[in-house]
Amino acid sequence: MMDYDILIVGGGMVGASLACALKDVPFKVGVIEAVRMAAEHQPSFDARAIAMAEGSRRIFETLGLWPAMAQMGVTPIEHIHVSDRGHFGASRLHAEAYGVEALGYVVEAEHIGQALNPALEALPNVEMICPAQVTSLEFQPEQVEVGIERQGEQKDQQQVITARLVVAADGGHSAVRELVGTRVLRLGYGQTAVITTVTTDREHGGVAYERFTDSGPLALLPCDDHHQMMPEGLQKHRWSLVWTARDEEVDELLALSDEQFIHRLQQRFGNRAGNFVSCGQRHNYPLGLQYVREHVSPRLAFIGNAAHTLHPVAGQGFNLGLRDVAVLAEVLADAAVQSLDPGDMQSLKSYSDWRRPDHLKVMGLTDSLVRLFSNKALPVRLSRNLGLLAMDILPPVKRLLARQTMGLAGRLSRLARGLPLVKSGQGE
Repeated sequence: MMDYDILIVGGGMVGASLACALKDVPFKVGVIEAVRMAAEHQPSFDARAIAMAEGSRRIFETLGLWPAMAQMGVTPIEHIHVSDRGHFGASRLHAEAYGVEALGYVVEAEHIGQALNPALEALPNVEMICPAQVTSLEFQPEQVEVGIERQGEQKDQQQVITARLVVAADGGHSAVRELVGTRVLRLGYGQTAVITTVTTDREHGGVAYERFTDSGPLALLPCDDHHQMMPEGLQKHRWSLVWTARDEEVDELLALSDEQFIHRLQQRFGNRAGNFVSCGQRHNYPLGLQYVREHVSPRLAFIGNAAHTLHPVAGQGFNLGLRDVAVLAEVLADAAVQSLDPGDMQSLKSYSDWRRPDHLKVMGLTDSLVRLFSNKALPVRLSRNLGLLAMDILPPVKRLLARQTMGLAGRLSRLARGLPLVKSGQGE
C-alpha cells in the first residue's frame, strides 16, 4: 500500500503553495517539513518583503489565497524607476500603460505563511509530516522509499514512507539535491545583499526603484506600515531596501551605526525617494546563481530554489518558483484526470519542457543585468545607458520587459489565467 501519491519535501512558500494548488486533485499528498508548521517558526516565512509579480497575484487569486494576504496588508507597485548611478540613462514603467492596477505587490513573507498554513490544515488530501527531515531516498520502478527522521519530544524516530513522486521544494541548500547527487551549475558574483527596512521623509507613492551602482544594484520597494499607526500619518514612508555590495564591503556596512548607514545610503542612492530618516535591523545574504541541470528524473521533480536560485535584481526569484508550482500542479492534475502515474516521466518531462524557456529567459535577464551594470568600462557604460534610454522611448521593448517581469510572458498556466486546475466533477 502506497503511503502517498505525491511527497513534497519542504513546506516553505513554494512547497506549501504546491500543496494548496493540489487541493482538488485526487492524489494523497504529504509535506515533509523540518520545523513545526507555523508562520512564526518556518524560516521561509520571515520578515522579508517579497516583490510579488502580477502573474503571481493571479495564481494566488485563483487558489483563493490572495484575499487573506491582501487583508493582512500588501503594497501595490504602481511605478518602477530604473536608473544607473552617476549616468544619464533611466527608464520608467507605469501600471496604467499595461492595463493593470499594479505591476506587482510588496508582501511580507510572514503574511504569505499566515495565509498558506491555515489553508493547508484544512485540506483533506494533504498530510503534514513535521518536524521531520529526509535522510535517504531509494528510487524503484514503481515507487520511492523515503527515509525520514521525525523529531519527537522524547527521541527522534526513524521511518520509511513510500510515494509515487517526490517533489524537492527544500530551498537553495536542498537536501534532496544532495542525496541524489543532482548536477548543479553554480556561478558566483562576489556580491552580498544587505537587507533592511528604511523610512524617508517623503511618501513612496507606490514607486519601486532599481538603481544600478558599480558595486551592484540598489532596490527600494514601497511598504505601507500595516502593523501599527506610525506617528504623524507616516504609514507610506516605509521601504524595503536590498543593497547589493561587494563581499569585501559587507562587514563594514553591517558595522556602521544607523546614522552612518543612512548617510552612506543617501550618498549611494541620491534624493529620488527623499531623505532617509531611519533604518531597521540589517541582514546579509551571499548572492549567486544556481541551476539544476536536470529538473526531473523518474519519480523526482525540482521546483523553486531547489531548482534555481537567482540574483535578486528585478525581484524574480519567488515568482519564478511560483510559476513552477502552477505548471507542475497543472501537469499533475491532467495526469490524475487521465488516471496516469504522477511519477511517470512523460508527465514530468511535460513540466520540465514547459518551464525551461522561462527559467533560461529569467536567468539570462538577471545575470546579464548584474554583469552589464557592474562593468566599469566606458564603452559598456555608454551602451547600457543608451539601452535604458532606448527602452524608455521604444514601447514594444518596454512592453516585452514589463510582461516578463510581471510573469505574464510566454505560455501561461491555467492558474495564472484564472482557470481552475480541475473542472467541476473531474476531481471526484
